[in-house]
Amino acid sequence: MARSFAQLARSAEKTSSSVAVPKKPLDSPPLHIHKLGAEALRVEGRRVGKVDESVRDLARDMLRSMYTAHGIGLAAPQVGVDKQLLVIDLDPETPSTPPLVLINPEIISSSAGLDTYEEGCLSIPGVYLDVVRPTAVQVSFRDEMGRPRTMKADGLMARCIQHEIDHLNGVLFVDRVTDKAGLLKELKEHGFQSKDVHPIT
Repeated sequence: MARSFAQLARSAEKTSSSVAVPKKPLDSPPLHIHKLGAEALRVEGRRVGKVDESVRDLARDMLRSMYTAHGIGLAAPQVGVDKQLLVIDLDPETPSTPPLVLINPEIISSSAGLDTYEEGCLSIPGVYLDVVRPTAVQVSFRDEMGRPRTMKADGLMARCIQHEIDHLNGVLFVDRVTDKAGLLKELKEHGFQSKDVHPIT
């Protein structure tokens, strides 16, 4: 998820700092973030069977790549890895705030209330459009140590979790945009093709 969301966000669900990395851009990030049109973005992530050091190493590399791209969320399919793994950091300016790592996340309940908010994506740089999503969610997942957890989230955190879980299912935020004219305009302006959008009906 693109960073512009987080200018005023200063609270995030805390996890252990065992995967935390320096929150600074690198000259050469370890992973390539695929852009709209890449097949990798439409591949559904596979469940992670065993949470081990290789999974934590992937999370660290995802965080390094996310910070380099000035994002607040990144899912494994965006870097060409078909695993159900995502990382989130709503407070990228504060070194002491640990990131959130969700492995095999599942939304187990959503609020009836809906919110419309502008979203962006590291895989579709420059494009920002309104998306309607539930205001709050409850999600189950395993953390970076493999421990089962559940959490409730609302506001920006709920939106970010939903956005990144969509990636794990091969769905992009532009697929959910209802303003078709605005979508076509934004895609054209930033060099993307409308044929690469898969509208959700």
